[in-house]
Amino acid sequence: MKLTVVIVNYNVKYYIEQCLNSLEKALKGIESEIFVVDNHSEDDSIGYLRKRFEYVNIIESNRNLGFARANNIAIRRSSGEYILLLNPDTFVGENTIRGALEFSDKHLNAGGVGVKMYNADGTVAMESRRGLPTPMTSFYKMCGLCAKFPKSKRFGRYYMSYLDWDKPAKIDVVSGAFFLVRRSALDKVGLLDTDFFMYGEDIDLSYRLLKGGFDNWYLPFQILHYKGESTHKTSFRYVHVFYQAMLIFFRKHYGHLKLGVVLPIKVAIYMKAFIAFVVMMTKWMRKSLGFVEKFGNEPKFIFIGNERMLKSCIEISHRMGLTTESFCVKNENEIRKIPFSVCADGKAVTYIVFDTTVYSYENIINFMSKNKDTNVKLGTFNVNTGILITPDEIIR
Repeated sequence: MKLTVVIVNYNVKYYIEQCLNSLEKALKGIESEIFVVDNHSEDDSIGYLRKRFEYVNIIESNRNLGFARANNIAIRRSSGEYILLLNPDTFVGENTIRGALEFSDKHLNAGGVGVKMYNADGTVAMESRRGLPTPMTSFYKMCGLCAKFPKSKRFGRYYMSYLDWDKPAKIDVVSGAFFLVRRSALDKVGLLDTDFFMYGEDIDLSYRLLKGGFDNWYLPFQILHYKGESTHKTSFRYVHVFYQAMLIFFRKHYGHLKLGVVLPIKVAIYMKAFIAFVVMMTKWMRKSLGFVEKFGNEPKFIFIGNERMLKSCIEISHRMGLTTESFCVKNENEIRKIPFSVCADGKAVTYIVFDTTVYSYENIINFMSKNKDTNVKLGTFNVNTGILITPDEIIR
């Protein structure tokens, strides 16, 4: 077996369905297997996925195991020469996995490989490549020097933003949203550390790969990440788990340093967590007291696809009262001719919705990356399921 793909799911059955649909295209001709570990979802993910993806190995947990423990269960059962840890709220370009495998086969010392991740607004996700969060690198990030001097090899190392986005490069940390790792490397350095419930395990594994003598690489192959859909970043649990992971990493790898070096970082972590908690509590209190949030203009939906797709989407629009426009584009090469000025009117959030049964995932990502606008977000529609997916909601 060449490749094992492992996806951990928790209450995001429509996003993982799209992810699996993209994998069907990306894994053509590759001897592979897919494991989905469900962390006790409450949205009938198990029944929904089993009906639609009989070839997927689904592991049903009776409790939420966390990211690291769930991945490890599937890895132990797998047989791939390479393991790909993939977030459920992603979809991959048709050539992304093949390109990453070919690169790894040629670079025998490559332990971990990450790729170019895009956000739903077409911007590149900065966490596609990162440096190790050493005490000084973390300090530069927290005090703002990283953002102010992104091209500096000293101050900008947290995101390694001085590197060329379009060229392969050695990096320190591979993102857990797409983490391709050689099985022989895992055999040497060990599986994911289960002390991390969620967040931080990718940094820890990346660091152990480096200490094990392997190289970690960034490759300019594309995926899209609906960042945050597999977690709830507005929850109290998120604040606790995220900042606790940072503390676990520092205790594990930098606990030997002098107190004068580590203490300021720990204080900064606690301060960040406290501020996040206060902001969250303020929003919760305002909502409890009945304060009404201000809403902007109604979002606009622009549908791009064939006649069948447009007919289905217009029916949904009428039923849901959506503001819509549509373009019938039968040829993938004609996507670039769509006037982006129509999409980005600057007045309201606009969702450009592509039919994923007509257009390749790579062309969809390319369109968004070339016309990036923070007020314009990607949506997808599958005529076979009737599900409209955006980074903010699911519409059926």
